[in-house]
Amino acid sequence: MKPTPVAWPALSCRTAFALGILVFSSAAPASGTDCASLAGQTIGGASIVGTAVIAATATAPEYCRVRGLISPQLNFELRLPVAWNHKLHYGGGGGYNGAIPGPNLPALRQGYAQVSSDSGHQGSALDASFALDDPVAAQLFGSGSVPMVMGAAREIVREHYGRKIRKAYFEGCSNGGREALVAAQRDPTLFDGIIARAPAYNWVGIMGAFNRTAKALAAPGGAMSPAKVKALADAVLAACDAGDGIADGVVSNAAACSFDPATLRCPGGADTGDTCLSDAQLAVVDSWTSPATFAGGTYRNAGWPLSGNEAAPGAWDAWVTGTPSLQFLFQDTTVKNYLARDPAANSLAYDFESDPGALFALEALNSATNPDLTPFVGAGGKLIVWHGGNDSALSVRATTEYLAQVTAAVGGAANADQFLRYYVAPGVNHCAGGPGADTADLLTALDRWVTRGRAPGNLTASKIEAGTGATVFQRPLCVYPGFPQYKGRGDPALASSYRCATP
Repeated sequence: MKPTPVAWPALSCRTAFALGILVFSSAAPASGTDCASLAGQTIGGASIVGTAVIAATATAPEYCRVRGLISPQLNFELRLPVAWNHKLHYGGGGGYNGAIPGPNLPALRQGYAQVSSDSGHQGSALDASFALDDPVAAQLFGSGSVPMVMGAAREIVREHYGRKIRKAYFEGCSNGGREALVAAQRDPTLFDGIIARAPAYNWVGIMGAFNRTAKALAAPGGAMSPAKVKALADAVLAACDAGDGIADGVVSNAAACSFDPATLRCPGGADTGDTCLSDAQLAVVDSWTSPATFAGGTYRNAGWPLSGNEAAPGAWDAWVTGTPSLQFLFQDTTVKNYLARDPAANSLAYDFESDPGALFALEALNSATNPDLTPFVGAGGKLIVWHGGNDSALSVRATTEYLAQVTAAVGGAANADQFLRYYVAPGVNHCAGGPGADTADLLTALDRWVTRGRAPGNLTASKIEAGTGATVFQRPLCVYPGFPQYKGRGDPALASSYRCATP
């Protein structure tokens, strides 16, 4: 899970829309309580510890920032735009949280009141030490913080605007995607719609898989240089890239890719250079690609597919082969603070299955593996799930497996189609980045589904140039199992040159 740092914008609550263009004023709300007057109040069980009017920028409207505390330790921030659309957007966190994510600017621009929290503790997103001796913090992180903040946010919004929230949506990626599925499973009436991106839903399976691969990399000869990773990625692209009708550096038809890493074996299995993999390095690839099961299959994580983009910045270099990698750091802090319960424990020497009770407790606190979403469906909830095809942090295969279980639990594909949409974005890293088209407006698609009954179909995803905001290229974002297939003619940078094909 992607670490999400605190972002406190520089500091003014009035926005109106005219001719589709944001214009600003500083008038007070027509009803309710103005921004400054919220400070010092206790509303919905939360103490308002500070408010400020945040001035409009080129990317965000003016809004009222409300900082709140739910005793004893749950901090949150609520952003209240002037031109409110009568809806609320809850933004999930990342990693082990520990900081309030910055504002979700697309949601603010669309007029949503927008809220996020630190999930009940302060610290690094890579550090689970809060869970060692603080059961309140552990419970808040696991499942308690979102419903508590939502209860307060609803009351603060009503106090400020003088009106109730009409619709509430949750959106999060990685741990935020886990929080999204936790809400759907444990608090099925809390949100009208949920967007779960790359969800870290199976905490024991994920951390166990991280631990297994960390041990394979630490074994003699297991380390893989960037050149070795590139050799692997290039071989996958050579075998599979053109399966979607165009050799563009992204394997979109992943289901048709059956590359065998053993074809890269060095002579005799020894490490003889950068163009091949030794037996120890092939063991790393096998650990990463094969399913990991623990406690007799009670806990499971599907292996990662080889995408051909393992050498992309932010992929294996960050999550798998880095020194230390993010996968290593997450499993290490999890072993120390949840399983061994010893900050001095050596995670590479720890037997991950040695304490079944600790695994059970970790699963009960943090996982969102229950596929029975019938209470959420019965409440009218809609769910959009998205995952990047080049995600080196969390397995897209695991997400696909879970959604197959959901489909079975609700009675089959026809029933699932009434509330669930799943999208895989080829070539996209964990939550964003990578060579694929990583930007899509899922929030608008969800809102139309909830408020107008217009179920989303195939969407459009864009690759946006950092800094300028220019669109580099676009692709269809296909409802799973569809994938973008080049038609054989037309500008490859345009989504219209592709169709959503079925494997």
